[in-house]
Amino acid sequence: MSVELIVDSKSLLGEGPSWDREKEILYWVDILQKQIHRYDPVQHENTTIEIGQIPGAIAPRENGEVVLALENGFYFYNWMSDELDPIDNPEEHLPQNRFNDGKCDPAGRFWAGTMDKEEQERSGTLYCLDDDLSVKEKITEVGISNGIAWSPDQTKMYYIDTPENQVFRYNYDRETGKISDPVSIISFEEEMGAPDGMTIDEEGMLWIAHFGGARVSRWNPDSGEKIEEIPVPALNVTCCVFGGKDMNELFITTARKGMSEEKLQEYPQAGGLFKVKTKVRGCESYPFMG
Repeated sequence: MSVELIVDSKSLLGEGPSWDREKEILYWVDILQKQIHRYDPVQHENTTIEIGQIPGAIAPRENGEVVLALENGFYFYNWMSDELDPIDNPEEHLPQNRFNDGKCDPAGRFWAGTMDKEEQERSGTLYCLDDDLSVKEKITEVGISNGIAWSPDQTKMYYIDTPENQVFRYNYDRETGKISDPVSIISFEEEMGAPDGMTIDEEGMLWIAHFGGARVSRWNPDSGEKIEEIPVPALNVTCCVFGGKDMNELFITTARKGMSEEKLQEYPQAGGLFKVKTKVRGCESYPFMG
């Protein structure tokens, strides 16, 4: 499987890719450059919007809108009118925090987590924005809230708090959004880089981005076994999501943040948006139903 550079964006911190299956569009963000992106794979066009705040996560909504987790809370954004509409700011009292990653669950709730901007304190929280626009705390004392995915049978949720270097599995109730009984199922060794964003395929296997590890790996969450790895020509691989007409294209975001000149010469495509065709189909990105 060969990885293809599709947008040479040189993003400082590309993150949070989300596939809009209805429109066949990929949304993603550059956290540190305060940009949200919309990539059309048919036209090979990438549209960039300066959003004015640090964006952590983006997910599709109906009527050409998206839901965003920004530095100052949850927002709706309309691409057609260029309007940003605030919903709620659960961390108004924590200016040292920002949102980092998130996506919608099978019932259409938007889950997004926060982190300390300096990456020092465990001051982050994983939040859930429900379809009635209420916000609930789900996991507290988080270091760097990152990858999140739901099993194809919608009974399990997988979650990564990056400094833990582990993937945790929770029991998940689709009707209520309740999660319970966390269990560590995958551990990362230091030389692999740190576990960052994550997605899942139709077979229930997890695909995890390696920050500092120049790859995406596929894992069996039941056995904790690594099945395969895909090298990526960027050191800091941040997240991945399935998309394309047949849901067999893996879109991969990367970052230039914190790289030395020597490393940038070694990885000149760092910060780009990449794509690779896979042998399996991925699960879809769920839209926000609120």
